[in-house]
Formats: sequence, C-alpha cells, structure tokens
Amino acid sequence: METNRNYVIDFDSTFTQVEALDILGEISLSGKPNREQLLADLKSLTDRGMEGGLSLRESIQKRLELLQAEKSHLEPLIESLKGKVSSSFVRNEDFFQENKDNIFILSNGFKEFIVPIVSQYGIKEENVFANSFMFDDDGKIVGFDKDNVLSSNNGKVEQLKALELKGDVYVIGDGYTDYEIKAAGLANKFYAFTENVSRDKVTAKADHITPSLDEFLYLHKMNKAISYPKNRIKVLLLENVHEDAVAIMKKEGYNVSTYAGGMDEDELAEKIKDVSVLGIRSKTQLTKKVLDNAQRLIAVGAFCIGTNQIDLEECLKKGVAVFNAPYSNTRSVVELAIGEIILLMRNLPDRIAEMHQGKWNKSASGSYEIRGKKLGIVGYGNIGAQLSVVAEAIGFDVYYYDLVERLALGNATKCSSLQELLETVEIVTLHVDGRASNQNLIGEEQFQQMRDGSILLNLSRGQVVDVEALKKHISSGKIKGAGIDVFPKEPKTNNEKFESELCGLPNVILTPHIGGSTQEAQENIGNFVPGKIIDYINTGGTTNSVNFPNLQLPSLENAHRLIHIHHNKPGIIAHINKTLAANDINIVGQYLKTNETVGYVITDIDKAYDADVIKELKGIEGTIKFRVLY
Repeated sequence: METNRNYVIDFDSTFTQVEALDILGEISLSGKPNREQLLADLKSLTDRGMEGGLSLRESIQKRLELLQAEKSHLEPLIESLKGKVSSSFVRNEDFFQENKDNIFILSNGFKEFIVPIVSQYGIKEENVFANSFMFDDDGKIVGFDKDNVLSSNNGKVEQLKALELKGDVYVIGDGYTDYEIKAAGLANKFYAFTENVSRDKVTAKADHITPSLDEFLYLHKMNKAISYPKNRIKVLLLENVHEDAVAIMKKEGYNVSTYAGGMDEDELAEKIKDVSVLGIRSKTQLTKKVLDNAQRLIAVGAFCIGTNQIDLEECLKKGVAVFNAPYSNTRSVVELAIGEIILLMRNLPDRIAEMHQGKWNKSASGSYEIRGKKLGIVGYGNIGAQLSVVAEAIGFDVYYYDLVERLALGNATKCSSLQELLETVEIVTLHVDGRASNQNLIGEEQFQQMRDGSILLNLSRGQVVDVEALKKHISSGKIKGAGIDVFPKEPKTNNEKFESELCGLPNVILTPHIGGSTQEAQENIGNFVPGKIIDYINTGGTTNSVNFPNLQLPSLENAHRLIHIHHNKPGIIAHINKTLAANDINIVGQYLKTNETVGYVITDIDKAYDADVIKELKGIEGTIKFRVLY
C-alpha cells in the first residue's frame, strides 16, 4: 500500500518570488521622503528573521511598524503577488491541483494575502496556516494576532504538531523556520528552495538543495512540466555575457556559471564535459577537440553576430544547435563606422594625440568633410545595408560589393567586382564574415588597386586584412588613415597585453573589438540569444539556428514531443513511424526538416507510451540525439 504523502510549503520567497511584506512596503511607503531607507531596513529585518538572527515575533512587529500599512493596501499587494508566483510553481500547476488535499501552506506571513494567491492553484483555504493582521477602526494595520503560534519562534513546529499529519511529510521552503520542522522530527526531509533566494545558513541544514520545484518533482518521480529538472541543465557563459542573459537563464531554472574571459582549447575541453548550454562571444574557439568532450551539450549561444569561432559542421554532426544574434548589434557597429570615418577624414586621431602632448596644431591641411565622398561597403548584409542607408542620409555617395546578389537600398550603386569598388571609392569599410575564403581579402594586390589617400575600416574579422601590407601602405601614405577594431590575434582577457604592428602609426584608430560593445547592443543580445535557446530546449523550435534546419513549432499541449536528430539518410522517419505504430501510439503532429548533414524530426504523440518505445527510438541506426518533452 502506498504511503500517504504530505507537502508542507512556505509562502514568501518560495511559493512567490518575493517577501510579501517587502512588496507591501513599496506600496504603503510610496511618497514617503525616506522611502528607500525604510525599504532597506525592512529587507534587513526580513533577512535577519528568516536566517534566525532575530526572534520571529520581534521581526514581524518591527516590520509592521515600518510599513505604516492599511487594509486598502492589501488589494494592490495581492494583484502584485499574483504576477510574482515562482516560475517553477506556475509551470507545474498540475502538481497542486492533483495533490490539493495533501498540500499545506505553513507561513509566518499573513492569511489576508496568502489565501487569494494559493487558492488560484487549487490549495484549500483550510490548508493555509499563517498569521492574521489586526486593524484599528480606520483600517490601519496596527499589529497581529499574538495568540497564533505562527507569530512566535518555533511556531511552524507547534502548528505542524497540532495538525497530526498521517504519512510522510516533505517540507519545501527557503527559511530557517522551515528547517526547524525537520529538526523537530516532524518531516521526512527538508528541501531548501533556492529559486528566488539562497540563504547559506538554511542550505547548510537542508537534506537537499532544490533550485526549483522541477527538481523536487523529479526526485519524487512525479508529474512535471518538463522531461528533466531545469537546474540539471548546466549553462556556462564566457566572456562577460550581459547580465540579462544570466538573469534570464537563472529565472528559467538553469544552473548557470559565468567566466569573465575566454578559454583556450584545453581549458574549455575540460570545463565543457558536463555542460548542456555554452554561451560565448568572439574570443573563444569552439573546436572539434572541445566538442568531442561535450557529451551533454545541447545548444551553443554566440552572443555576437559572427559564428566563425564555432565549428558549425561539427556541432551539426553532434546534434548541437547553434544560435546567434544576427541583428542585435547592427546599429552599434554602424555608428562606430560612421564616427571613425569622420575622425579619420579630419585627421583627428593625430590632432587629439598632439593636444594631450601639449601641441597646438591648428590647421585645415588634410582635413575634409564627408559630404559627397565615395564610400565603398564590402559586404552588404545586415550591417553593410544599414550603414548604406545611414551614410547616404548624411551625404555619402555609397557603393557596395557582395558575393551574394543584394538589392541596393536608396541610391547605392552596386559594383560588379571588389576591384571595381576599390578603384572607385575613397573610403573602404569591410563588413564580411569570417569564412576561410575571406582570409586576407584585402592584401597587397587590393591595396595597389585603391586610390591614393584612401581610408580603410575593418570592423568585421581580424583575418580579412593582411596587417603587414596595411602597415606598409599606411607608412607610405597610400592609405591616409585606418580604423581597425579586429585583429588576427586578440587577447583573451582584458588583463593580457595587446600587441600589433599597427600600434603607433599615424591617423590610425585601434579599438579592442568593441564594434558591437554598447550597452544597448549587449542588452539586446543578452535578451535575444537566451530566448532562442530556451525555446529550443522547451519546444524543439530551431528558428534562427545558424546550423540546424529551421523549424518553428506550435506549443505542446496534452502530448509528449519526441525530438529525433539523425544523420540525413533514407528510411529513418519511416522507422520512427513504424515503431510508434507497432506500439499503438497515435501521432498527433509531426514536423520534419533536413539539410545535407542531418534530419530533424519532431513527433507529438498521445500521453501513453512504454519506456521500451523510447529505448527503441534511441536505438535507430543513424540517431545522433534524442530527447522527450512533456
């Protein structure tokens, strides 16, 4: 006979992402001149009470005194809390509905705001045990019911004793008072819930640290919204990826680690062994050697435009989807290009340096406006095309060259060859990708084709310009000035010394690969790339993947989704469908896309299936990766 299970769950910072009294303070103290200090004091009192450093009753009393709250403040508080239920609780609503008779909310908070929140998830009001406010005749909160055991230290223990629950008891909470239940022998296990806050004194006492409800349900083999707990998806983000990306992935429930710099091949090959998602920028090289060690890798995020630092074909062979941010920093690069062109045309790098040395050199010699000048754009993709529009708007005559047929924007003129462009324009700006064929795209021959006194910008990839040849032609005066943001060899961290043959040359702007390094661009990238990775993990959608067949998928409803990545060879989808049919499994939806290397099949099936079916699907010859979404 199965043992009855009871689940005792805390409210503040467990059921919800926040401490409710802190939110009440934001409402009740609105407009107060010392609001910020009062809120800081309120949070301090909350933390001291939760960690056991202050008596519970004293913590409650002092917080209520600070709040200056009224009954009228409770309605906006409740509305706010409805949007702040913990993410893993929201996605596992079925757990609460299915176990509502055995779920108990035990909180040192207050029923007045707890009941309206938890009742939405099917939890019974009679299963909610918490404090109660006391109001005066004007509706002001003046205190709390001191006869309630939950207003005193060890109150949760006393309350649970009174309940006399039959069967196993599991406690989920973030505070020391939740641990005390286990310490008193009233619970089988205490799970320290760290999705919203982690308190060292509490986690040190826990039987198990539970970063999300998914983890708890996984451990207990219960129904869950996903096929595995999200905290078991280990994410490694390198090169100072924007803090928004870190926050988004942590909020999703992933186990996120960050590293400020890039990593060399050997170091990354070691670190990547248990990583599910890798996030990099331009310095880190994701090679075959690294990927051979990445046994758990599901997806890679390139938090930049380019992906030449990633072995895309090897990722594809291993069933690893790669996502980048093709548009997020376009404007930033365009603005830097325009700014550098103006500086170089005015010979300002040298004038600025002279001023810092105390030299006053007021002269118009060699200084020109950009209006009417011929600008040549090599590479007419996202950046090149936007640069074309902006440049024309401020007076340039724009010419462009691209290997791919591109429609001219505005009055831009298409050149039939790179040589034609170089011989025509006064300013050349490079916006090409890092493919091998672009190695030394601008070398000795191309410099010879340029007009005397030309200006060159390279804000694309370091290897597309022969640096020795560039130095030669700057020194000779053939090239009037240059703006270089990318280099064949770049430091992996800000602590490494930068060295280049271009250092010290006249009218040359050297920047440390910051074309896309604006707050706006990094924020855009930090929000865009995680969204694509999360969608891939949660639904199997591969929209905007740079190496996978692109599939945009509907949301999964009342079905299992089988994701099958395989070598592109005949008969595999037939084998999949034959296996499902042999086991009387109904297909409710199926999506297929292939490229030259892999096939990507998504199959939605009815809820019921046998574990042997999954084993057989994984064993189909040619399978690269297989996973199930619930």
